[in-house]
Amino acid sequence: MSRKDISAKSRADAEAARRSAFEGEVPDLGPEFFRTAQIRIGEKVVREATTTLTGRPFKSRGRPPLGRSAKVQQSLRLSPEVLDYFRATGPGWQARIDEVLLRHVREGREEVRRVAEDREEYRGE
Repeated sequence: MSRKDISAKSRADAEAARRSAFEGEVPDLGPEFFRTAQIRIGEKVVREATTTLTGRPFKSRGRPPLGRSAKVQQSLRLSPEVLDYFRATGPGWQARIDEVLLRHVREGREEVRRVAEDREEYRGE
């Protein structure tokens, strides 16, 4: 089965439609953009960006640096009621869950220690 080529007129129409789809999407890039932009040579980053395209200061994202206070990624099953409650509080809901659990641990260290000792006695250790 042979395939029919697109006509020159249709090809021109398709190219015009493609170009018009991108009109207005590329912002004007002035000297400020290039002064604060990331510079790369191949895969090597020579200078990191200092601002975003909108001119706002660049904030780093992602996992915090490793160290004594580094958090550990862990999969955890929570009830839908708990998730709905914390998600309704807006962005940062996972950090708020961590704060609640951390407060509980700090307030209940003695109780946790007692439960652990009870378990050891039960196991006969």
